[in-house]
Amino acid sequence: MDILVDGSVPSGAGLSSSAALECSVAVGLNALFSLEMSKQDLARATQKAENDYVGMPCGIMDQSVSLMGQAGAALLLDCRDLTTENIPFDVASAGLELLIIDTQAHHALVDGGYAERRAACESVAGKLSIPSMRHLTLEVLETNREKLTATEFIRARHAVTEIARVLEAVTALRASDFATLGKLINASHASLRDDYAVSCPELDVAVDASVAAGAMGSRMVGGGFGGSAIALIKASDVQKTKDAVLAAFEAKGFKKPRFFTSLPSAGASASLIN
Repeated sequence: MDILVDGSVPSGAGLSSSAALECSVAVGLNALFSLEMSKQDLARATQKAENDYVGMPCGIMDQSVSLMGQAGAALLLDCRDLTTENIPFDVASAGLELLIIDTQAHHALVDGGYAERRAACESVAGKLSIPSMRHLTLEVLETNREKLTATEFIRARHAVTEIARVLEAVTALRASDFATLGKLINASHASLRDDYAVSCPELDVAVDASVAAGAMGSRMVGGGFGGSAIALIKASDVQKTKDAVLAAFEAKGFKKPRFFTSLPSAGASASLIN
């Protein structure tokens, strides 16, 4: 069959453009051929396409939120069985914006960096005889430190602390506690930068400049090694934050970044044209 593709999600910017393409095609085919596949099955199928055809050993988060997201909500996803819960995430009524900063340091995740980090976590799970990082605590990790390489230890530490931050973020969102959410976002970037080592100078400058300009929280998004950062900011501070990031990039001699604003939106849908 012939498929015409048009889109506005920039590729290589860490904004899940591959998942957007996979899921839009899958939802369209599901509707066109009356396949009656569930969103969970579509998520698994699109992940398999990226794993097996593209050669990128990604997880299933991007595909799941591209299919199951709802307007005004964050998606809490359990990757073990793809159960989900929508958590209210109404930044607009709180006078806030999510500013997306495309560093234009475009990344390609098929070059091995992402796969190496996933392999490190899988190695830790094997050495500690646990199914996944979900079954690991910091205490157990520290106790078994001598069984791991230094790199494996810090990669696992990121995974364990990030899982904890997700649950703390859910609590903060339910309480509309955006100050705490911002602190968690900042801590997440520090862990991604230092323990998981998937940031880059452009991302760090974008994050640091946003926080210095008053952002409540800022972090890289996507698989890393380039791409985009997000900043949770007051809606009245959008231009101020943009100016701060632009000035910081110019001072470093980096390529001029691009900016987008975003609100939590609904996932993929399809309609048949008669």
